[in-house]
Amino acid sequence: MDDTLFDYSTSEEVGVLAHLREQRLLDQFPDPATALAFWRKIMEVQYARFLNGELTFTEQRLERTRQFLSHLGQDTSGMPDHEAAAWFASYEAHRNAAWAAFPDAEPVLRKLAPDYRLGIVSNSSGDHQRDKLHAIGLLPYFDNVLICSDQHGAAKPAPSIFLAGCTALGLPPREVAYVGDKYTLDAVGAHDAGLHAYWLDRANNSGNAANGSIRVIRSLDELPDALTR
Repeated sequence: MDDTLFDYSTSEEVGVLAHLREQRLLDQFPDPATALAFWRKIMEVQYARFLNGELTFTEQRLERTRQFLSHLGQDTSGMPDHEAAAWFASYEAHRNAAWAAFPDAEPVLRKLAPDYRLGIVSNSSGDHQRDKLHAIGLLPYFDNVLICSDQHGAAKPAPSIFLAGCTALGLPPREVAYVGDKYTLDAVGAHDAGLHAYWLDRANNSGNAANGSIRVIRSLDELPDALTR
């Protein structure tokens, strides 16, 4: 979903930089790119802990806040949860204001909806992703077929979460096509679970794809024709 239907990376960048400017913290980094890279590095570490079941979705947000501020020299060892949550919520407000679907998302979903059952498998919180889909106007396309790792108990690329999506659609894996922007996590994971895998390679990095059975598309606009081949 993120960076497939929804332009997560742009909203994250806008949100982080606006938040750090507001907090007067951006000038503690050599440049905005360095600040963003450090934010994303912390996010990857703490989000992996969430996906592994070490932290809840809320807890990983609090830990990201504490680790980021600690790097800037602040003592966060005794930072109460409500303070960490408030700091993160300020970032969220900026980020959420920049939430947007990719321009190719809604037109393609509208074209596919009459003939295909649509669903989402996501490494995230179900409530968070549902709120996001509602905000960008895409929730009605998915008929409540939204399988998220926090409720399922396993994250992509585990086969079980892809198979749970197939079950929710009422289809066997061999009749399901999965589209995602991450080669290993999405495309290889779906392929290994027995689904038809499509790698959405918006950045044109498909030279890294060694598995010829994984189909590559550059835009969602290519998907309807690709599904009929």
